[in-house]
Amino acid sequence: MTFDLELPPAVPGSNDEHGEVFTRRWVVDLVLDLAGYTADLDLATMRAVEPSCGTGAFLGPMVERLMASCERHGRTVGEASFALNAFDLLDSNVELARKSVTAQLVGCGVGHVEAEAITAGWIRSGDFLLSSHEEGSADFVLGNPPYIRLENLPLDRNAAYRRACPTMRGRSDIFVGFIELGLRLLRPGGALGFIVADRWMRNQYGAALRAFVAEEFSVDAVLEMHDVDAFEDEVSAYPAITVIRRGEQAEPIIASANSRFDGAEADKLRAWVTKRTTKELVRPSVHAARLPGWFSGVQSWPSGSPEQLAVLADLERRCPPLEDARTGTRIGIGLATGADDVFLTRDPHLVETERLLPLVMARDLAGGRVAWSGTYLVNPWDDGGLVDIRDWPRFWAYLEDHGNRVKGRHTATKSPDRWYKTIDRMISGLAARPKLLLPEMKVSAHPVLDEGSFYPHHNLYHVTSTGWDLEVLGGLMLSDVTNLFVGAYCVKMRGGTYRFQAQYLRRIRVPELETVTKPDRATLVRAFQLRDVEAANSVAIRLYGIPDLAGLGPEAKRASA
Repeated sequence: MTFDLELPPAVPGSNDEHGEVFTRRWVVDLVLDLAGYTADLDLATMRAVEPSCGTGAFLGPMVERLMASCERHGRTVGEASFALNAFDLLDSNVELARKSVTAQLVGCGVGHVEAEAITAGWIRSGDFLLSSHEEGSADFVLGNPPYIRLENLPLDRNAAYRRACPTMRGRSDIFVGFIELGLRLLRPGGALGFIVADRWMRNQYGAALRAFVAEEFSVDAVLEMHDVDAFEDEVSAYPAITVIRRGEQAEPIIASANSRFDGAEADKLRAWVTKRTTKELVRPSVHAARLPGWFSGVQSWPSGSPEQLAVLADLERRCPPLEDARTGTRIGIGLATGADDVFLTRDPHLVETERLLPLVMARDLAGGRVAWSGTYLVNPWDDGGLVDIRDWPRFWAYLEDHGNRVKGRHTATKSPDRWYKTIDRMISGLAARPKLLLPEMKVSAHPVLDEGSFYPHHNLYHVTSTGWDLEVLGGLMLSDVTNLFVGAYCVKMRGGTYRFQAQYLRRIRVPELETVTKPDRATLVRAFQLRDVEAANSVAIRLYGIPDLAGLGPEAKRASA
């Protein structure tokens, strides 16, 4: 497949407007090594693309390796005339890069005329995202793509980029397009190696790209370098060395480096990656681990220390999800009204008794048990759906008294004949079902059992199950394994508070139900009843088959965030 799109006018202005950030040499070498662009390969017979070469921060070291490979494999530079394909949007950068590479070739003994001709073929002016490309034509795509928010571009170029790269959605950055197009260019087994902001791995605008990666690519390495002095200029780019390969998912490297990480420490990391003798590397400047697999789908990829992510990846591979048809376990959210000041009351005589539903609030769970505050939902639903308001005179009169507040809601204006309904429909029978309740905002997991007396308010999540004893499951969910999963995927709030939303609760893995012995069930029930996290952890360690939960709980997660 060939990509060929009409080119809008180039964006004028300074290098800053083009998102240029120049990478330090030792960082470039680490990217090339992790991606496998090394002189022991016959690089003259391969094709490497540098999509935004600037003045040559990546291109220079790539040419060095290419020439060393030619010498090792008995190749002439002429045989490598198609080995590199570099782009830059700025003519001035292209001119400087060509001069630098020409000088490199001349220094290797290549005649000046031949060096200029080869360099002119290797490096050209053009917008990588809007140039013509043949899919599956590259063995390597390497570099540091520009960082520019799409909304900061002229409208015609913004639209052209979105047409060229469908994964650039919402308030995206154009580096998302560079990753997508770079991956499309790869042959089977080919590798993309970028130093690029890692926000796409977790933000909503990266969902389509994450799904694209999951289809036919392997995440080989992610080295988070937020605090590392990786660039020639000081920038706040949240960078990570990211290596993705076209092929089946293998065991990836996940690593996190701090401000002490430099060229010498990069050598230590490189040696650990090459030797493959241990699963983990712990140094003052960097912590790295090998994972059994990667995290799939459009949902955000988790964050945390390499140790935490290695445990997560292992559990996701071995254990079934919390929400599982085999155990009849379901996760849901409580009811939202759109006008709590009208639909919630503590007056048990406000309307007809049948139109009042006991509602449990997050504040009712503070002590680890339901201590109902006496709140009712003024309930427009029954088991058959929305009631006929005319059948309930007091209910009708009450809502009419608050007509402006109720009828002005978006849900009411959409359905004027159903103006008195709440945003969410009541789930028939949920109030009478035993369920675990979890407040949305907590610093750690706080499951509480409702034995079947209340309906949950919208800032509570509920877990029901036909297979699990809910106190046994509650004991498991009290353990730090829940915090490990939710903390890795959720958006952290101020003070390290987690958001226990359904999308994150569904990422939790649990042991196979039949592997939980009677003694373990008894211990988990007691731990749940006594709110004994330590006892819950002791059983969870054994059931999940992990060595320890020390360093994996909420305090550790907040420290690593």
